[in-house]
Amino acid sequence: MRSLAITLSLLLVAIQYPLWFGKGGWLRVRQLDQQLEEQRAQNDKLALRNAALNAEVLDLKTGLEAIEERARAELGMIKPNEIFFQVLDPNPAGVPPER
Repeated sequence: MRSLAITLSLLLVAIQYPLWFGKGGWLRVRQLDQQLEEQRAQNDKLALRNAALNAEVLDLKTGLEAIEERARAELGMIKPNEIFFQVLDPNPAGVPPER
């Protein structure tokens, strides 16, 4: 009788092993669920970025204000009869003030 109980226990463990540690086991499913959530979060961030870029492209295609703003900020362009003032920070970031 004792050997029958041991044999049945071993069979039970042998049947449970694939459920927990096999290719489609619970641990693998949990790991894949976590990867899926991470990928969804990354996709959401990229979707927001794409929406912002699409809005910028649409603005550049339709309006002159965005083009003018970019020309001023990135290329340093000014309109005729404008005076350009450049204000420099006396303590640039990363440089400690002198004593």
